[in-house]
Amino acid sequence: QNLCLYLRWQWRSCARQYSVLCTSEIVWFFTTHLISMAPSKRPLNDTLRVVDLKCIRGVMLALGILVMSVSIAKGAYRQPGDHLLEDAVMAIAYSGYREGQHPDRGEGASNPTEAQILEDLKLLVEADFNLIRLYDAGENSLMVLKLIDQHELPIRVLLGAWLRAEISNHERCAWLIAPIPDKQLALNKLENVAEVERSIALANKYPTIVIAVNVGNEALVDWNDHLVSLNNVIAYVKQVKRAIGQPVTVAENYDWWVKEGAALAAEVDFIGVHTYPIWEDKSIDQALSFTIENIEAVHRALPESPIAILEAGWATIAQEFGSSASEGNQLRYYQEIKKWAAHTNTTVFFFEAFDEPWKGDPLNPRGAEKHWGVFNVDRTPKRVIFEAR
Repeated sequence: QNLCLYLRWQWRSCARQYSVLCTSEIVWFFTTHLISMAPSKRPLNDTLRVVDLKCIRGVMLALGILVMSVSIAKGAYRQPGDHLLEDAVMAIAYSGYREGQHPDRGEGASNPTEAQILEDLKLLVEADFNLIRLYDAGENSLMVLKLIDQHELPIRVLLGAWLRAEISNHERCAWLIAPIPDKQLALNKLENVAEVERSIALANKYPTIVIAVNVGNEALVDWNDHLVSLNNVIAYVKQVKRAIGQPVTVAENYDWWVKEGAALAAEVDFIGVHTYPIWEDKSIDQALSFTIENIEAVHRALPESPIAILEAGWATIAQEFGSSASEGNQLRYYQEIKKWAAHTNTTVFFFEAFDEPWKGDPLNPRGAEKHWGVFNVDRTPKRVIFEAR
């Protein structure tokens, strides 16, 4: 009886550590059942109690089951606490373009003003977002870093290096209707080299603000319009890693990491994953479980690599998604992924801070690309800001 109680205590201890309490209780039941089958009296000598063979076999069987169950549990996805970026569970993707503003689409950019960016940053601080993601190392990102520094804002930054197309992906990208000319691809490659150098310079200029650098955003998935070869992305990653002290990552869709990510995972300091349940026709009831499946698949494929989710979100208006796109569903997904992320020590950059009307079809104001913000484009807050803080 004392042996059973001791073993049960040990198993419950393991269960608390690995979240397998139910399994441990089953093991305890079978062990005590087998031990109870053993005769209760055995002759003693001065030094040894003869233990019934059935008892030994029962304990061995139970321990074997315990080892197997603990091994399975240890394989489940949950990261050490130090894998969080800046100890942040929820972070936010930030782009500051307002109504009528846009990046350079061939005829020059229309950028937000310094006062507008400062307003945005203060809104994000008030909403408890102290870690933001920027997508490039251009003029706007420089202004963001400068303002954070000048005003001593409590914001840290995952800085981006945007990679343009070095390969024409017109045969696989649905919206790239013609080949990208070779001359343009050559110019893009020169711009990518310059962009990588800018990201290095900014990371070194603001080492206490820039906490990591992301090289490329979905530049490797086979459906994009800005495809870059894996070898070149790895070369850019190595260049950045040699030049800065902060961690370096690459942002890609979960499925790419699972199927093709091993070589790149060996080079980055952590894996940057994108997961979008609503884009893959999942309902809000399926959303969190789908995201968990995505991350667990990445973890199984690349078990030695720390993981951060660099994009996950839910549209609030979308002709493509019908009634599934709503502030209520965005709030629910945010709350559920936040709880899961806290449990698994996973930093999640929710997509995104503000609606961006320049994106997508300019003739479709209800297009999904425009309405992912937790704030409207006029900077009024949505339900996430009111109810999820």
